[in-house]
Amino acid sequence: MPTTASFGYQITSFFAASSRYGTPEELKQLIDVAHSMGIVVLLDVVHSHASKNTEDGLNKFDGSDSCFFHSPPRGEHSMWDSRLFNYSSWEVLRFLLSNLRWWMEEYGFDGFRFDGVTSMLYHHHGIGFGFSGDYSEYFGLQVDEDSLVYLMLANHVVHTLYPDCITIGEDVSGMPALCRAVEEGGLGFDYRLAMAIPDKWIQILKELKDEDWNIGDIVHTLTNRRYGEKCIAYAESHDQALVGDKSLAFWLMDKEMYTNMSSLEPMTAIIDRGIQLHKMIRLLTHGLGGEGYLNFIGNEFGHPEWLDFPRVGNNQSYHYARRQFNLVDMDHLRYGQLYAFDRDMNRTEDKYGWLAASPAFISAKHEEDKVIVFDRANVVFIFNFHPSKSFQDYRVAVEVPGKYKIKLDSDEILYGGHGRLDHNTEFFTEGPVFQRTLQLHAGLHPLQNSYCPGQRGDRLLLLEDDCLHRDQDREWIPTSN
Repeated sequence: MPTTASFGYQITSFFAASSRYGTPEELKQLIDVAHSMGIVVLLDVVHSHASKNTEDGLNKFDGSDSCFFHSPPRGEHSMWDSRLFNYSSWEVLRFLLSNLRWWMEEYGFDGFRFDGVTSMLYHHHGIGFGFSGDYSEYFGLQVDEDSLVYLMLANHVVHTLYPDCITIGEDVSGMPALCRAVEEGGLGFDYRLAMAIPDKWIQILKELKDEDWNIGDIVHTLTNRRYGEKCIAYAESHDQALVGDKSLAFWLMDKEMYTNMSSLEPMTAIIDRGIQLHKMIRLLTHGLGGEGYLNFIGNEFGHPEWLDFPRVGNNQSYHYARRQFNLVDMDHLRYGQLYAFDRDMNRTEDKYGWLAASPAFISAKHEEDKVIVFDRANVVFIFNFHPSKSFQDYRVAVEVPGKYKIKLDSDEILYGGHGRLDHNTEFFTEGPVFQRTLQLHAGLHPLQNSYCPGQRGDRLLLLEDDCLHRDQDREWIPTSN
């Protein structure tokens, strides 16, 4: 059971579900109901450190500083104020591995998201260290080999005992082969979290005006992953929405969300900009950022404010320890429009399967026009992030000749858009003009924006007709190392 103020990450009892949210039987029932609905349930497991508590935790379990943990200073995390396991100890390995098996068998979880993997992999724990991608950062004396071997062993055990088990590593360092099989010399994770993506979006919204967005930098961040290692992309998570920060929607629209989210009156410039960008950010992250997509609670409908738990700093308040899911069901508010787009975005992916496809082929990342074009899984994505320009008969490169139609349009009125695109329009290729590409004409229509008089370009997603199929033997060009 974790302490409340730690947001669940200072563990004291590794074999106990928190009683704050119900009984163990109710947790089992929750998982069973999720399974009946086809939902896979993963546990966020914390084997990277443990609470320093002595009365209700593992610390000084036998009266010494070295039971389960390294002796100080190696056994203490200076930033987290917690204890660090000694993964070379036989008893520690038995304890942690049995912990994984117990959650799988007792509660029926389907896998794990391993927290704090970067801290585990290096003696410096990533504190004050900027990873550049140079291989010397990953293969040297700074690597904690005991921790690395434990992660390999943990993945080997759970994947051997439970072949359908899914494991995700929270690693920001880019450790090579983290998501390759243990038999290949990898650490055995199925996915890693693409942690740089939500950080990039928050940085952009905090620091840059719309006209200063660096399109190349955005595309690089979304595609900067090791080829052959699957990533989970996400636009925001608890790292962005916890106390001291704000949700993605609140960064975009801030206090106007309290007064101007009604669909019964015209949108203000700030709400208009925020709603359109919120949809664009989610779709671009979904389509380009990885092989899986993570939605943080409430992000699917643009939850306002932030998330906080009772602690000394807020006088033990529960006010922000909530998610207002009722906002989606209020027909006169625009949260339902953001949710409808998220729903149809995921339904479109279910149909075309771009998350399971090869990496995207990026045909345009135009700095002046603020346009991004790429295709993935027989789908052509077109984004116009320009704050004032609209484009008519905009030429984009495609590979398969023929007729293209709009399948998902963020400018639909249903999604809080302006409904300016005719979905009966058919787009035809012409060419060839360049090697391996053809030309397609498209219109990118404008929206009002908040920073300057003028218009923000509409986002357009074009999917080819169902009768057209990309050559499955085509050699994809990797977008990153």
